[in-house]
Amino acid sequence: MSNTRLLTSSIALTENVSAKNRLFKSAMSEQLGDKNFAPTPQLVHLFDVWSKGGTGVLITGNVMIDRTALGEPKNVVLDKKSELSLFKQWAEAGTQNNTQLWMQLNHPGKQSPKFLSTEPVAPSAIPLAKALQSGFNTPRALSEKEIFAIIEDFAFAAEKAQETGFSGVQIHGAHGYLVNQFLSPHHNRREDKWGGSLENRMRFVREIYQAIRLRVGNNFPIGIKLNSADFQKGGFSPEDSIQVMKTLQEDGINLIEISGGNYEKPAMMGGKVKSSTEKREAYFLEYAEKAKEVLTIPLVVTGGFRSASAMEAALKSGATDMIGIARPLAVDPNVSNKLLTNESHKIHLKTLTTGVKTLDFMAMLNITWYEHQLSRIGNKKAPKPNMSAWLLVIKTISTIGLIAFKKRRA
Repeated sequence: MSNTRLLTSSIALTENVSAKNRLFKSAMSEQLGDKNFAPTPQLVHLFDVWSKGGTGVLITGNVMIDRTALGEPKNVVLDKKSELSLFKQWAEAGTQNNTQLWMQLNHPGKQSPKFLSTEPVAPSAIPLAKALQSGFNTPRALSEKEIFAIIEDFAFAAEKAQETGFSGVQIHGAHGYLVNQFLSPHHNRREDKWGGSLENRMRFVREIYQAIRLRVGNNFPIGIKLNSADFQKGGFSPEDSIQVMKTLQEDGINLIEISGGNYEKPAMMGGKVKSSTEKREAYFLEYAEKAKEVLTIPLVVTGGFRSASAMEAALKSGATDMIGIARPLAVDPNVSNKLLTNESHKIHLKTLTTGVKTLDFMAMLNITWYEHQLSRIGNKKAPKPNMSAWLLVIKTISTIGLIAFKKRRA
């Protein structure tokens, strides 16, 4: 192994905190919360395995800050009703082997399915696209008092994450959830100080960051997952995104992870890509190069990386400071160690389909298949990389019935 490889080098996250290498496990929806929305032993074991797998920074699946605002039925929630001892066990498992474990904090806004939320909230009372309205109710616009309460909920959850032993927190500001809804001129049509201009639309995320920073101090890393764009007409644009990144950097945020899309335009799920993107593997690398022109803090690009050589090339080009991977860790929890020790290592993920596109979509196959792998690891079983898509659909229906076919995203 060459000693000059950037992938194996450490990187500073704050003045006193560093990641041991450049591999960053991006959030995946584990769906391993219990009936009280607490971490389960399976979730603890999953992160125990991952912490031994070599990754520098592990990001949890989205932890909701309010048990009355869920994105999925088995979300973990960290709020004033949570039992903190369970979170301490989770943090202890995930920080072994000098691993950074960050909790991703989230509020779904209007992306809370009907079977979980009869009246979801959002910046404005704008429904999701018509194709999604059968699964999601039209939201109610938040009052300013409610906005401040949500900001407080984010800060409380971050404080408790620090208290229970997590290494940092990541604000989920992408994929159409509440923070992203405030940033989007399509979803945010408010006429007060929380909407209109970009300065007003970014007020919510800036207030969340500042409230968290006041609780956790300057040496506790705070990051954000932010869309490069929403990829929909009238939505959050690349130009807006660059300005938000620049502003959050000035405010003091420690790390930014780039993603894109939302429930209506799920770019984060992959799909057809340009030939240049296919060659470089990562979905958002061209945008990252523009972002790096204004950023000095660590930047993470997630999505598409499948070979150690492409990861190394992206780091050496200066387009990104860390390499985000997610699904490969669901089928091979030790993949980071392989990437770090073998410059030629390549990741192979099977194409998931039953051959019936409508059934693939209804079953959310690209999510539930990987969730099943995470469940296997949590239950101390080996992943099944070659598991049949049909078998997964049948297992999902027999195990949790029609709830499996509700609209869900990572």
